[in-house]
This record gives sequence, structure tokens and C-alpha cells, in this order.
Amino acid sequence: MKGQFNWKRTFQVIEDYLFITLGMLMFVTAWTMFLLPNNLMGGGVSGICAIIHYATGWSMGVMNFTINAILLIIAFLVLGRGFGIKTIYAIIASSLAFQFMPEILPMDFIAEFARSNGKLVCVIFSGVITGVGIGFTFTHGGSTGGTDIIAMIINKYRNITPGRLLLMMDAIIILTSLVVPSYLPDGSLQPITEKVAVVVYALILVGVNGYTVDVYLTGSKQSVQLLIFTKKIEEMANAIAFDLHRGVTLLKSRGWYHKEESEVLMVVARKTDMQIILSTIKEIDPKAFITVCSVMGVFGLGFDTIKSHKKTKKPLEQDEK
Repeated sequence: MKGQFNWKRTFQVIEDYLFITLGMLMFVTAWTMFLLPNNLMGGGVSGICAIIHYATGWSMGVMNFTINAILLIIAFLVLGRGFGIKTIYAIIASSLAFQFMPEILPMDFIAEFARSNGKLVCVIFSGVITGVGIGFTFTHGGSTGGTDIIAMIINKYRNITPGRLLLMMDAIIILTSLVVPSYLPDGSLQPITEKVAVVVYALILVGVNGYTVDVYLTGSKQSVQLLIFTKKIEEMANAIAFDLHRGVTLLKSRGWYHKEESEVLMVVARKTDMQIILSTIKEIDPKAFITVCSVMGVFGLGFDTIKSHKKTKKPLEQDEK
């Protein structure tokens, strides 16, 4: 009915923001627990903030918000208002978390869980945790801001994975840290040999982070194809199409044993949507027969787009010459 409150849409929006919040908390926790106490760094805007933080002592939260606020204009113009709104939320959430997380996490816990295990372990743990956090944010329409925005813009027009783009940009940011002075927690200047070691650790971090992001995003984009055999064709199709807002195709079929003409519903959806579709099918027709198979790739409205480089064709007369 027109004007009827859409509960499923509301729950979807709430779920998006909950996962974006969780992703940002994971991202900031990894930085607060594993990287900053060890004077380590990473890539992206957080890496830039860390370089400035180690050199000046300025607040990570304030710098994170300021730099990302400038880059948000790009998100509004290129990626759309919806992406920008969620990115604003993610930036505010991460900036606040950077401000308050050091006060929430006990220093004894950080010392026991992070510092005592060595920098390499901290780098690997941080790379995995931040990668999953970024994956949560990407798949629910948001971004951690900064270089993530640039990665999503390029990925929109070119078939390059976000993880690979982040890896390239992060490597450039990390290498620039060699020319910026860095001070240890005790106020002493960090030796150049230690800075080189930090750069090596940071490159390992972005490698683990980029790989984790790609693995997570690839898994979340997997699609399935369902064939639904049911006597309640019209009710089932309406529920999937108008309640779940998923595409449905009606196929004509004929059973070979009884030679009876019938109809089958075909649905192609993300793997993450499969459970809610199966629950809807069971609710309408518990006796429905369903087959599910994985799909290698789905291109079109609501799924992936085919990205290709446009080549300028030579005029016909030049070809003939």
C-alpha cells in the first residue's frame, strides 16, 4: 500500500549503520591497541595522521576529521549523496573513537596483549582487524574516508580491486614518513634505522590489510541462483519481488514423468541475501522444492557492471590507407 511504513527498509538502514559502526570501532581499536603504542604506522589518512602525530603530538581524532572533511566533497560529487552521508557518519564515528578509545582501553591490557607480543604480531593482527572493519564499511555503502574514497571512485570506472588501489596509495604515504621527523613516547627523536624498520612493518601491514579487504569483498559479492518449484507461484513471486525487492523470472517447465506443464521461479541474488529469501519461501510454502547453485558472476542492474576501456576507432579512410 502506498504510504505504508517499510519495516524491512528501515531494518536494512539500521543494519548498515550498525555494521559501519562496528567496522569503525574495529579500525580504531586496531590502531589504538597495536600500532600507536608501538610507534608503528600504516597507510591512508590514518597513516598521514600518524606521521603528523609522531612529529607534533597533535590529536589523531582532530586530524582525521579535518583531512577527511576536505575529501568528502569528492564523495558527494562522484559517488552520490547516499555514499557521502554514510561516509560522514563513518568519519565522525572514527574521529570520536580516536579521541576516546585510548581512555577506554586499559594501558595494562595494551601492554600485555600488544607490546609483549612483538611488533610483527601487532602488525599482522592490526592488518586483519582493520581489513575486516573496512570490508564491513564498504559492503554497507560507507567508507572510512580518505584514500578509501579515491579507491572507490577508481573502482567505479576501472576494473581494479579496492585492495590493490589501497596498497599502492598506502605504500606512497608510508615511504614519505622517512623524510618526516618522528618522536618516541619519551620525547627522543626516533633513529633512522628504527624508522626504516617501521616502514618495513607498515608495508607488511598494508599488504595484509589489502589482502583481507579483497578476500572479504569477494566473499560478500558472491551470488546464487535459486530455482523454486511451488504451487503458490503468484504469491511467492509477489513476496520476493515487492517485499524483498529481488528480481524474479518466471520459467515455463514440463515434468517428464507426469508430462504436466508447470511454472518455475528463478531468482538471482547475493549470497548474503539467500537466508532471508529461503525464510520467505518456507513461510509461504513449506513444501516448496528449491535448488540453489553458486554463480561465477552476475552483471547488470543491482549487481556488478562490466568495465571496459574505451578505445578510439580510427576513421575508415585511415584504415584503408
